[in-house]
Amino acid sequence: MLAPRPFRRKRSLTGGAPSWVYRWGVTTARATVTGDAVVDAALMLFAERGYHGTALSQIAEALGIRTPSLYNHMRSKHDLLRVIVDRTTAAVLADFHEAVDGVDDPVERLRRATRVYAHRHATHRREALVVNRDAGSLEEPHRTELQERRREHEHAMRALIADGVERGVFGVESPRLASFAIREMCVSVARWFSDDGPLNAAEVADQYAAFAVAIARGDCGTNER
Repeated sequence: MLAPRPFRRKRSLTGGAPSWVYRWGVTTARATVTGDAVVDAALMLFAERGYHGTALSQIAEALGIRTPSLYNHMRSKHDLLRVIVDRTTAAVLADFHEAVDGVDDPVERLRRATRVYAHRHATHRREALVVNRDAGSLEEPHRTELQERRREHEHAMRALIADGVERGVFGVESPRLASFAIREMCVSVARWFSDDGPLNAAEVADQYAAFAVAIARGDCGTNER
């Protein structure tokens, strides 16, 4: 999956406000820090600074607590990354199955599968950026588990396209290449999408779903010069 470009410090993924505004907002909840709040603070900082560029002391500062207090909610910084990756990849697979299960038409299955994948990358940009950039820092066996989930999703998308080819509704020569192109296209949404842009997340997802069907049908002019 494609690696994102570095963030500008003046703008974050928390709605466009400078990151310090968000952090000061969090510090008011000192007495109600939970495990989920620690993960969310880590997610925010990992997305902005990268996993290796974020210290536990910075996560604690974002929450308005002392660094040792973090250990009431986690074992290590690596554990926070593992939770983020686990939740994100599990949600991607759940999205896929919820979208296509019970649907027989290959075109509609591909349209739905692509729509939810693109939509997730538009609405969960921080998670996508962290997983795509920092998941290589996972230790075993967690790195292998991540790779297995990625393969499961890729193989499911590929099988969906291959089924359409067998049934005569898709004309692409390589379902594997089509699957790769569609998935990478959706992953890129996390890098450029903005809530302030001309299209909302649902509209982008709908258009990407149409692009995916065109790719699978072989309507992309690959034989043209």
